Amino acid sequence: MKHKDTVETLEIEDSAVEENTLNGAAPEVGASLEEQLAAKEKEARENWDRFLRERADLENYRKRVGREKEELLNYGNKSLLEEILPIIDNLERALAHGSEDELGAVIEGVRMTHAMLLTALKKFNVTPIEAVGAPFDSAFHQAMAQVPTDQQEPNTIVEEYQRGYMLKDRLLRPSMVTVATAVK
Repeated sequence: MKHKDTVETLEIEDSAVEENTLNGAAPEVGASLEEQLAAKEKEARENWDRFLRERADLENYRKRVGREKEELLNYGNKSLLEEILPIIDNLERALAHGSEDELGAVIEGVRMTHAMLLTALKKFNVTPIEAVGAPFDSAFHQAMAQVPTDQQEPNTIVEEYQRGYMLKDRLLRPSMVTVATAVK
């Protein structure tokens, strides 16, 4: 008997749904489906926005890694080059203080070694900064002293203690210089 009661109950519910549909009233099931559809559309928009953001983050990451890789390739040997520069300084000092009469062969050997080192550095885009006679620029020069003189324009470099170098377009080491000032 229980089964018969269930069948009768279902028939009564079906007839009520048919009446509501015929009278123009949407069944409650339809309203629920529209709400579910709206919720799913909202979820789809949120997922699309999240996808676009993640895609942009990935693209930014790729660009950043590319820049870092290029930076490493261009300037990764900076510490090695900084170690070589004092050797060049000492060779230049030896050339400046040596005399041809005393040790001609030694001076010539130092001169050749100095030239070879400068050539090797040029291969790695290391170039010396020409300082003497140039206007003082704190971005490339380090002032060690000031000398009052009327022989040079004020703020002009008159002497270089230690040569500065550029690595491509970056300062590797500033020039240590003496700067002219106006005579008082």
